[in-house]
Amino acid sequence: MPTGGTASPLFGAGEFDQPYLRFEEFGTKKLGEPCSDCTLGVPSPTDTWGTVDGVALDAFLSQAIHPFPTRATNEELSNPWQSLIETMTGPLVPLPGNTMSSYCDGRPPGEEYAHQRWQEFFPQVYMESAQAGSRTNLGLRDSLQMHGFSDETEWGDFGLYYRGVEDENGEEHASTAGIELRFHPRMPVQDHETLWTFDGTLPPKLLMARYGEPILFRHYNVLPIQVSANRGFGLHTITTHEHNGHNPAESDGYAQAFFFPGQFYDYHWPMVLAGHDSINTDASDPRSASPCTPGEIMSISVAGEYRDVECPAGASIKIPGNWRETMSTHWFHDHMLDFTAQNVYKGNASMMNYYSALDRGNEAIEDGVNLRLPSGTHLSWGNRDYDINVEVASKAWGQDTSDGKEGQLWFNIFNADGFVGDRMTVNWMYKPYLDVRARRYRFRILNADVSRFMRFAMVKLNSDGSYERVGFHMIANDGNILEHAVPFDGSLDLDGDGELQDHNGILPTQAIAERYDIVVDFSRYQPGDRLYMVNLLEHKNGKRPHQAIPLEEILSGEYDDCDSAVGKIMELRVHEYADTDLSMDPADYVEGKKSMIPMPHFSEEEIANARHRTFRFGRSSGTDKAPWTIKSDGGMGLGMDPHRLSASPSKGDVEIWHLSTGGGWSHNVHVHFEEGRILKRAGEDPPMWEKYGRKDIYRIGRMDDSGSDIDFIIRFREFSGSYMEHCHNTQHEDHSMLLRWDIENPGQLKPFLTPEPQWNGCTYTQSFDLPTARTQEDGSDKAPELVGDWKVREDFLKDNNAAGLLCAAGAVEQCSSGTVSASSDGESSSPSSSSDSSTSSSTASSDEDAAPMVGEEEPANKKRGRHGGRKGRGKRGSKRGSQEVSLQQ
Repeated sequence: MPTGGTASPLFGAGEFDQPYLRFEEFGTKKLGEPCSDCTLGVPSPTDTWGTVDGVALDAFLSQAIHPFPTRATNEELSNPWQSLIETMTGPLVPLPGNTMSSYCDGRPPGEEYAHQRWQEFFPQVYMESAQAGSRTNLGLRDSLQMHGFSDETEWGDFGLYYRGVEDENGEEHASTAGIELRFHPRMPVQDHETLWTFDGTLPPKLLMARYGEPILFRHYNVLPIQVSANRGFGLHTITTHEHNGHNPAESDGYAQAFFFPGQFYDYHWPMVLAGHDSINTDASDPRSASPCTPGEIMSISVAGEYRDVECPAGASIKIPGNWRETMSTHWFHDHMLDFTAQNVYKGNASMMNYYSALDRGNEAIEDGVNLRLPSGTHLSWGNRDYDINVEVASKAWGQDTSDGKEGQLWFNIFNADGFVGDRMTVNWMYKPYLDVRARRYRFRILNADVSRFMRFAMVKLNSDGSYERVGFHMIANDGNILEHAVPFDGSLDLDGDGELQDHNGILPTQAIAERYDIVVDFSRYQPGDRLYMVNLLEHKNGKRPHQAIPLEEILSGEYDDCDSAVGKIMELRVHEYADTDLSMDPADYVEGKKSMIPMPHFSEEEIANARHRTFRFGRSSGTDKAPWTIKSDGGMGLGMDPHRLSASPSKGDVEIWHLSTGGGWSHNVHVHFEEGRILKRAGEDPPMWEKYGRKDIYRIGRMDDSGSDIDFIIRFREFSGSYMEHCHNTQHEDHSMLLRWDIENPGQLKPFLTPEPQWNGCTYTQSFDLPTARTQEDGSDKAPELVGDWKVREDFLKDNNAAGLLCAAGAVEQCSSGTVSASSDGESSSPSSSSDSSTSSSTASSDEDAAPMVGEEEPANKKRGRHGGRKGRGKRGSKRGSQEVSLQQ
């Protein structure tokens, strides 16, 4: 059952009888000169309850961007919906110091939210979309699809993903026109108050981006003016977070920087490699490069100046920055204060693929840099024929029929522990099938749920009705391509628990917002074979997973369907492949063989001198309305206050952050802007799928492949401003497990101001900080022991030596001496084999939310971690500790 509801009706829909919807590209356009003949304005609804006309909206979005983007907020144009808004609010009056009573541009005004480094990373391309109520797709973006529906792609007449539509002359052509927003052809169309997607349409949207080409994303808000025109959930004010983009704070989607219906917000995404200012600054390393099409001209920013560069025959252009920081699979979504869960659940979520010389989306180019991941060959970069975006989320519908509209999406706003739906959807489709060729594929899997953790397996159906496991390789984690491919085929003990089969064809737990990229080889199967993606993780509520159901129990039909989102969620149908698969074999990149993207380095000195901060996630000091809190640096549990800084590193700093929890819940903590390198999970080395990659989601809590605490190292570079850290169980985040942290400029004396958006404009109020947050006070440096958590720092360095931590995180060079050496890319190279390090022996926390982990009784002399969590997370009798951590109870 969905949380607080009854079973969602199926309206006669069958399993695996509708085709999978491939993502539709937004498409980008070159940002040229200001438009002189753009006469169309954003269309208005007929009343405050209504939605905009779809034909008019498409016409508006089809013209060139207008007004032209500006570094600071445009304060010359009023909200075009003002007269309609005033029928609800009464006359709008100018705020103190303002000349107008409303603004079209929803970005907070002045220098505080002006685009950082605007001229240095001036947008080369732009994309526009409107958050809108559900409507039929009219084919707005057909001409912007990079594949162009070419016959040389799987979108052509004879491809797997061709969709023919007749025009007014009766001629058939490929298009997305006519796709309605419904979960299955037999289910009702969703109302404009129910679903709010990008463009208001399906398929779900995908932004194709490449390093070195800054993007301006203009996001329009055309949602209903009336706050209650939402079918009971969701808020019409929005803010967009590009998760986990290396973006300036004013474009990060801060929860308090939201905008209103009738307005737009310009997000500036520079698309630079992290380390742009300190590593490979002359753009000389061919591994730090943008993919391009030979002959095209790209404007590349190097040393603060743009250079027009013609794409050479090698089809890549070198850019500054650290190639080890190259990212791949992202997504962006709403981050509205207190309403993130509801708005994301309603459809404010999109995926984003990053392309680079390393991950260019062309498997044929063999230049010594390109990893040749499964994709296709038609385009110089960005082929998606065999590169599949997979957005998975549980939903519920059909609970409220009081207005006669059956089958509408439903959400329980009264449950602060987390909401889980009872019907699993893939790309918004209920149990679809996907056609695949008998060759290698890349799947970019996103858990886009609001509260549900998942664990996926892949199996093949045999002719006798039995099933066999399908092995595969993980090649990326949280948008970060791994140093080594990780085989989930039973060949290795991936988590060091002494068992090989627990990850044979089965991924680890995937928390909300985590992305796992895997490569599956379908050439091992015959045309006509059918495979299935299966969810194993059962929920009883939104606090945490309840238990992992054995795969055999699900496939045999023995599972009692307590959670109807457990089981098969997608069918894969194998078709003949007549061409040659040119993609890399991930088996060539496993541990001990070739590497893909090595981990960025931290020197032993940086680890030894890093500032430490602690964040404990639980219920301490919470209220009924805001039960979820975070303790910073040993302080009291606090809910979100957008004015309060809980941490404030300076640009250039390296810090070690310690996350922990207790009680009977699980949290998946997201830190904006930078990725961290995990040093210890529950006091031990991280498992292989985390050992070789950086993370932006950190799972803590009662799960059999997690633990009560995690330690990671993180570096802050290039941009400054206000960012966030929170539990990405978005119901926890909204109630109110969210905090603000800032990146400050060295020597900065005052915190950044806090925006206060209103219908008639935006003002600022003063911010304040926790005692341990900032390094400066009254113009003077604070003593180091007064910043962060000094006691934890002492304990951590006592229990772990720096060289050993570098080794544990998966570096590849010898480290028996515990030393580091200079590497050719300007970083410190780190050692690879583990050095001795003692375990923590500090006493358990006295937090009121602390509770023992579930499992066998702890021996009296068993040491506990500094946060009260157990050191071992493995199974009984394994080398990882004697305690079994169970999902149950």
